Amino acid sequence: MSQHHVVIGAGPVGRHVAAVLAGRGERVTVATRSGRDTGLEAVGHVALDASDPDALTRVSEGAAALYNCANPGDYTQWEATWPPLAASLLTAAERTGAVYAITGNLYPYGPVEGPMHPGTPDAATDHKGILRARLWADARSAHEAGRLRAVEVRASDYVGPGIGENGHVTRVLPAALRGKAVTMIGRTDLPHTFTDVLDVARTLVAAADDETAHGRTWMVPSNPPRSQQQALTEVLASAGKPPVTVRRLPAGALRALGLVSPMMREMAQMAYQWTAPYVIDDSESRARFGIEPTPWDEVCRRTAEGVA
Repeated sequence: MSQHHVVIGAGPVGRHVAAVLAGRGERVTVATRSGRDTGLEAVGHVALDASDPDALTRVSEGAAALYNCANPGDYTQWEATWPPLAASLLTAAERTGAVYAITGNLYPYGPVEGPMHPGTPDAATDHKGILRARLWADARSAHEAGRLRAVEVRASDYVGPGIGENGHVTRVLPAALRGKAVTMIGRTDLPHTFTDVLDVARTLVAAADDETAHGRTWMVPSNPPRSQQQALTEVLASAGKPPVTVRRLPAGALRALGLVSPMMREMAQMAYQWTAPYVIDDSESRARFGIEPTPWDEVCRRTAEGVA
């Protein structure tokens, strides 16, 4: 018997979550401010301010799970946008009994040595990572108090279709596909984990389904790490395109740009991700959920096709 699932956000993760759920015959509602259609068959759409707990509760009444796939894109506004949104999602989950499944990232860990795994402490040093760590701590606290059921899956930098300017590879891919030289942040020769958005969705749905997985974070199964230059070159090869010249934007230059650009200042705070290896250990998730990452060749092809 199908169940109702509510997905907040129609970005690449939200669309993939909706597609995974609809593909197994579930009833799915995607909620966004505009109510825009994802183009997915058998998926409902509703215009909703998800930071309004009463409106969100009405939409989520009777739902099996509430998926937080929101992604406020402007880092400079996170302190204003995330807290009321997260509070509303917690309230709706508590009122309705829906599992609260959160799309997380690696920001809460901050600078690390060695591979990141769910046991790695949340020790962020910049305000975005501190904020995301606090939001998860609030959800975990509510879970431990028995007020709701919550789980978070964490992914590294996205690849796959629909990422656009929000991905370090896809940001430069349109120019690279035209044979233009591109600039990437920090070191372009260091191992870095890239995560396909489809695998984020698959893991988020699996974690929501598994009651024994709730109350903690999980890593999204991802392919072996590649350098930025290698990842870009392999995506280009999947489209039959040759490598391009890849220039570096050093962390110091990023900080200098931050003196005049608030967004660049926010990016500079995250430069540690690109000045040392940035790798995850997803072994627990693979063993628990039986999920293997989408084959890298397919990831590259989907990423290129998503831009072309």
